Amino acid sequence: MAPYSDPPDYLAPSAIHPEIAGSLPGLFQARVAAMPNKVAYRYYDNAEQTWKALTWREVAQEVARWRMALARENLAPGERVAVMLRNCPQWVIFDLAAMSLGLTVVPLYLDDRPENASYIIDHAGARLLLVEGRVQHRKLNTILEGSHFLRRVVSLGTLEPGTVSDARVVVAAEWLAAAEGTPVPPVKLGLDALASIVYTSGTTGRPKGVMLSHGNILWNIWYVLHCGPFAIDEVFLSFLPMSHTLERTAGVYLPMALGGEVAFARSVSLLAHDLELIRPTVLISVPRIYERFHARIRDALAKKSPLARRLFELAVEVGWHRFEWQQGRARWHPKLLAWPLLAARVAAPICNKLGGRLRYAVSGGAALNPDIARVFVGLGLPLYQGYGLTETSPVVTVNRPKSNIPASIGLPLPQVEVRIAEDGELLTRSRCVMQGYWADPDATRAAIDPDGWLHTGDKATVDAYGHYHIIGRIKDIIVLSNGEKVPPADMEAAIQLDPLFAQVMLVGEGQPWLAAVASLEPEQWQGFARGLGLDPDDPAALGEARVQKALLARIAERLKDFPGYAQVRRLHATLDQWTVDNGLLTPTLKMKRGPLLEKYRDAIEGLYAELRG
Repeated sequence: MAPYSDPPDYLAPSAIHPEIAGSLPGLFQARVAAMPNKVAYRYYDNAEQTWKALTWREVAQEVARWRMALARENLAPGERVAVMLRNCPQWVIFDLAAMSLGLTVVPLYLDDRPENASYIIDHAGARLLLVEGRVQHRKLNTILEGSHFLRRVVSLGTLEPGTVSDARVVVAAEWLAAAEGTPVPPVKLGLDALASIVYTSGTTGRPKGVMLSHGNILWNIWYVLHCGPFAIDEVFLSFLPMSHTLERTAGVYLPMALGGEVAFARSVSLLAHDLELIRPTVLISVPRIYERFHARIRDALAKKSPLARRLFELAVEVGWHRFEWQQGRARWHPKLLAWPLLAARVAAPICNKLGGRLRYAVSGGAALNPDIARVFVGLGLPLYQGYGLTETSPVVTVNRPKSNIPASIGLPLPQVEVRIAEDGELLTRSRCVMQGYWADPDATRAAIDPDGWLHTGDKATVDAYGHYHIIGRIKDIIVLSNGEKVPPADMEAAIQLDPLFAQVMLVGEGQPWLAAVASLEPEQWQGFARGLGLDPDDPAALGEARVQKALLARIAERLKDFPGYAQVRRLHATLDQWTVDNGLLTPTLKMKRGPLLEKYRDAIEGLYAELRG
C-alpha cells in the first residue's frame, strides 16, 4: 500500500508561518494585527459568576501592562521566570510578556508539591514566580525557604493575613499599577532563542529541564496544522495544565497561529458541564479523561435494560464498521443502513455530552486503550491518538482524518523523521527536537546522538499502513525469571477497563510470575464488598481470601487475550488513592513506580513470601 501523505490544501489560509512570526511573541503580534477584534479567549469570572471574553486587541493591551511590570524588575534577557497558575488568560499574558523581553519561562504544575516546585525554581535559577492564590500561598513559605534565586513573587490573588510575610511577595494588581507609564517595546528575538525550560514530570528520579526554543514550538505547530483541515472558527477547550507541553503548544499557541478561540475550563470537576456549555470543536486530552467518561457510560448502561445495552453494543459495532469502511479498510455491509437510527437514538445523546460538535478529539501523553478508542470511534467521535514528548515540543506522530488507526499513534508529522533502531527503540529527528537539558550536558548527550536523533526510550513497531505503535518502554519491561518479557503498561490499561480498579501497578521483575498492587475505586468497592457478603467499611475485608479470589478473577477476565505467562497470580488491594499531592502520580497522572514500589515494599514482598519457603 502506498504511504499516506497529507493533502496540500489542509493548511488553513489564516495560519501564520514560523518565519513570518519569528518568535512566539512575534506570532502573537501577527495575530493581533490580522484580527484585533476577534475573540481570543473566554474565561469564567468567579467574582461576577459569569463567562467573559477577551479580544486579541484586549489581550495585547494586557501583555503590554505585564511587560512594563516585568521590565521594572530589571531582569536581563535569558534570565528565568516561573509561573504556577491554573489555566487562564493571565497564564498566556504572562508567558507572552516575559518572552517578549527575552526572558525564559519555566512552567510549574499548579498542584505540584512545594518541595518539587522549590527544586525546579532553584535548578533553573528563576528570579520571579507568578502564583495563583490561596492554594499556592500555603506552599510559598516552603518554596521561598528552599530557593536561593527568587527575588520576587507575584500573586494573582490577595494575600490572607498570616499566610505569607516575606517582603518579596506582592499582589499582581498593585505590582501592575505601580509600573504604569511609558510602554516598553518587545526585544528582537530569533527562532533559535530559548523560549522555555519545561521540567519533565518523570516517573523516576529528579525532573530534567527541557530547553525549547521559539522555533521548536513554532515549527511543531506548523507541522500539526498540515495534518487536518483546521478552520479559523475552531473553539478549543483548555483544561490540561498549561505546564504540560501538549496543552501549551497545541492548546494555546496552535490556536494563536490558526486564529482560533480558546475557552479555559473552570476545573476538571466541572469539565462535563463546560463541555456542554462551550461546545468545543477541538478537545485535547490525556487517556485518563476518556477512561473516566467511558467508565461513566458503562455505569449508566449497567442500570439500563438488556435491550438498551444491546442497542449500545450494536451502535458501537455498526459505527466501528462504518468507520473502517470510510477509512477504506472494510467493505460496505447492509447493516450500515441501520446507522442513522442508531446514531440518533444511541450515539448522538452520548456525543452531545461532549458538546456535540467536536471535530477533533485528541488523545496524547500516554497510550489510550484500544477498546476504549473503539467505543468512542464507533459512536462517531472523531478521535485521534498521537504521540510526543516534552523533548519534541511535543508532537511526533498523530493520526489523520483520512488515515486513522485508533490503536496506533499515527503517522509522523510532515518534516519529522522517525525510525526504529535495531533494539526496537523509536528515534526522531526534526526542527522540533529540544536544544538539550538545562545544566545537564551528560543527559543531553545520552538523549541526542551525534547525528541528531533523539532517543525516546519507547519501543515501537510500524504496520503496513506506515502507522507506528508503542509497545512499551525500553526500561519498563518486566523480565520474569523464566526470561519472558512483559510490557506492564498494556496490561495495566486492560485491567483498568474494569471500573473497580482505579490504578494498577504490575510487579514481578526476576520472579516466576506476576503480581499486582491495585488501588480500588471507593464507590465501586462498596457494592463489590456487599456482593460478597462483607462490610465494606471493615478494614479487614480487603484481606479476605474470597476478596482476593474475586479480584483476581476480574483481572484474569481483562487479561484473557494476553499470553499465559502474562497473568497475575497474587494481588495486594488497597483503598489508598494515588494522587499528585501524595507523590504517587505525576502531574500528568502517570504512576511513579519508584515511590509506589517503596510505599508498598512490604506488601509486595509478602506476595512472593511463599517462594522463600
